[in-house]
Amino acid sequence: MKNIKKYILLVVGFGMLATGCKKFGDFGDTNVDQTKVSKAATKALLTYAMQKTQARGDQSTTQPSANTAAVTTLSSSGAIFAQHLSEGPYLTVSPFNDAGSTLNPSYYTFYSEILKNLNQVITFATAGAPEADPASNGSLKNQIAVARIMKAYVFWKITDRWGDIPYAESLNSANITPKFSKQEDIYKDLFKELKEAVAQMDGGAGPTGDIMFNGNMDTWKKFAATQRLLMALRLSKVYPNTGEFAATEFVSAIAATPITASENLTYQFDGGDPNNYNPWYNNYSISNRNDFAISKTLVDQMKNNGTGTDPRLPVYGEVLAGNQVIGLQFGVQVQVNIPNAYSRIGSTLRAAGSPAYIFTGAQVQFALAEGAKRGWTAGGDATAATYYNAGIDASLTQYGVADPTFKTATGIVYNPTTALQQIATQRWVALYLDGWEAWTEFRRTGFPALVPGPNSQNGTNLPRRVGYPTADQTTNRANYNAALAQQGWSNNSINNRMWWDKL
Repeated sequence: MKNIKKYILLVVGFGMLATGCKKFGDFGDTNVDQTKVSKAATKALLTYAMQKTQARGDQSTTQPSANTAAVTTLSSSGAIFAQHLSEGPYLTVSPFNDAGSTLNPSYYTFYSEILKNLNQVITFATAGAPEADPASNGSLKNQIAVARIMKAYVFWKITDRWGDIPYAESLNSANITPKFSKQEDIYKDLFKELKEAVAQMDGGAGPTGDIMFNGNMDTWKKFAATQRLLMALRLSKVYPNTGEFAATEFVSAIAATPITASENLTYQFDGGDPNNYNPWYNNYSISNRNDFAISKTLVDQMKNNGTGTDPRLPVYGEVLAGNQVIGLQFGVQVQVNIPNAYSRIGSTLRAAGSPAYIFTGAQVQFALAEGAKRGWTAGGDATAATYYNAGIDASLTQYGVADPTFKTATGIVYNPTTALQQIATQRWVALYLDGWEAWTEFRRTGFPALVPGPNSQNGTNLPRRVGYPTADQTTNRANYNAALAQQGWSNNSINNRMWWDKL
């Protein structure tokens, strides 16, 4: 993290150049600043792309969209879609207005600021270009491998949110109107990319610009295996049976060694760098906004057991007078003053350097529990219960509130009859603040049984996706229309179900 500012300064110019006019060279050197580098080293490109996967926006602004609209993990919109959080003074996202601009957000910066920079790492390293010099940037093969894994991670998050997306043609700068690849094809190619990336790693140094895992290639192998495991489980609706594609990939991912119950893969924000603060710290402490509180939906669920509480609750939510964590009802258009009336996010989760949890040991244990329950792996309910219990223990340990008795509480203890519901619900609780992932898992499993708020503008429906950016209808109309048609959709509705989310 201490080198992040140095790398970011080097790469900002490149990130902007990647999104500019493809005929920029036609102007000669008239507008070229000769004091700045024209090509960034791969370590700078990698650092910039990694940072942009977790935080976005000008941190000096007071607009919440800039301070909390993280791309993949700590997103305010994601936390609302998952109903982990409720909006207070006014509703923007939670009414789920299918015609509202907040529900068809742009994905362009995924491509221009993250994916193009990762792709450039691969291009430089593949060519053995000076920008990828192994002496200062790490082994060429390892540079490529990490960039491929990160690309697969980001594309996975995009397709799970929008459906079919620009993929196969998306990073060709000469093509400004890329076709939309089918989600099924994207998923299958991502499995291939993750496997090939790990296979090409060598014994040389890891990438120098790796601010996530400091060039530890063993950790990147676990990252890739963990993503493969979760991707395979995501396909349980389209390939439900043992021996089918999803189950086969699931078993293959286990053999590749995902993270264990005691491991978490995090993005560590830098409390000493204002440009790399935790986005919730920016929201609450820098911008002084108090628009979000822990949802009553989550609080009630966490109290719905024989103990009447959950050890994680005073960590997840601010403890108010009377030693209470008070949730705000989801989706109610009432002007409320959140501070001291409703619990904001817990203080340890919104400090300047609080991490974002990308993958957790608890998440993996719940996946293994579901795999056993579905019959994808051996052991049946006995094995599923073991993994389920390990997932609960891992989540409590993650938040510093280990309690070996909690998993035996009424309503929590593993029940073969309701096991899939229990696994899904405990996964949703454990994924707190990783809202997009929690919402995606809700779409797949249907648990917990979330419902819209009383001010819903989407009837009794909860979104099944976010809509394509409005600009696609004008800048890439033919391919936009083709994307709707190939998915069997008549419009860009948030209620459309994507390929893996079939009924």
